Amino acid sequence: MISDGTLALDPLVVGVILAMTVVTVLTKVGGFWLLRRIEVSERLEAGLSVLPGAIVIAILGPELAAGGPAEWGAAGIVVLVMWRTENILLALCGGIGAVVLFRALG
Repeated sequence: MISDGTLALDPLVVGVILAMTVVTVLTKVGGFWLLRRIEVSERLEAGLSVLPGAIVIAILGPELAAGGPAEWGAAGIVVLVMWRTENILLALCGGIGAVVLFRALG
């Protein structure tokens, strides 16, 4: 909220953000705690190593399926950058830049 030129924080919003922070930290710490207590097989380790990519695809897949030429062109850029560099962060940044550019041109 902005009133009289000053910025006021809504206590409910601050509380929700703090609660989400606590849940995120507990989830991460809990995962590390659990993995220290179990024997990690090669199969489990392989599954955990591809998990970030699978999460990105699960989030972006529906957007791509409902998207138009700009989104499909950006997906092509992502595949090309990933194929050439094998860097997921660079590929995602390239895709974001491409979709912004393609939407602006279209």
